[in-house]
Amino acid sequence: MNVINRLFYYGVILPVSRLPFPVLYGLSNCLYYLFYYLIGYRKKVVMANLRNSFPKLSRDEHRQIAQKFYRHFCDLTLESLKIFSMSEKEIRQRLIYINTELPNRYFDQQRSVIIAGGHYNNWEYLALSMDLALKHQCRGIYKPLTNKFFDARIKETRGRFGMQLIGNREVKERFENEAHVCTATIFAIDQAPSMHSKPHWMTFLNQDTGVLTGSEKYAKEYNSPVIFGHLRKIRRGYYSFEFEMAVDNPRETQAGEITERITRMLENDILDRPEYWLWSHRRWKRKRPEVTPVTPHRAVPEVPETDRA
Repeated sequence: MNVINRLFYYGVILPVSRLPFPVLYGLSNCLYYLFYYLIGYRKKVVMANLRNSFPKLSRDEHRQIAQKFYRHFCDLTLESLKIFSMSEKEIRQRLIYINTELPNRYFDQQRSVIIAGGHYNNWEYLALSMDLALKHQCRGIYKPLTNKFFDARIKETRGRFGMQLIGNREVKERFENEAHVCTATIFAIDQAPSMHSKPHWMTFLNQDTGVLTGSEKYAKEYNSPVIFGHLRKIRRGYYSFEFEMAVDNPRETQAGEITERITRMLENDILDRPEYWLWSHRRWKRKRPEVTPVTPHRAVPEVPETDRA
């Protein structure tokens, strides 16, 4: 199996990643017709998500968003392969950072920060390049792959310019052990919560949605400011990432306030350009648990003295 992995990586992934961008986007155009028209990759999931998120739009409008999404998704797929061979100069040209003064100001104050965002536009470029833009040691939380070979390649690739990846089961330990390090930790806030987690429930894209609360939990525990990142597409293959203040003093907020605020910020970006969000993700597979009604306790009436045996 390891031989097959190596053959696929060195024989397919790396050669494709080294293709010029014009050739990659030509392949992307072909993939679009394959994924959307021939295979229909997760098309039922995409259309159901769009119908539920935009109930007032027509079927034709849902279809138009879906087509734009698949075109972007195919670009994203090949751009994600490109990161295996991109140079520092290329990634600096392809993703520009706006308002870095905001997080860097906290570094000067020796305060770690939480960077919140979602699976919107090209988050792979973000993971590759953020450590080049900030003074903080940047860290990204991810779910390790079961395939050890490709998990190692992903960590190696994303870490080429300084980014540290933290496995989702190592987060608590890393925060505790590295509390003395000035870090910027990226949290993806739009992942579906597992059946064992306790999400915050709110309305997101017109649907009852359980939202992970890790960013709020660690922000409050370490009093780390929360900054939201707007990842926008400038044109094909070029993006910008703008930092915006979400919460300066997390410990002064109410339960769920941080989670709702950053989720609304992501929602606004999605509503502005919906085709750039990951609609093929089964985001709403978990439903809010029903509250079991509590039966009032009924006291047993005391038997009068005269009626006792």
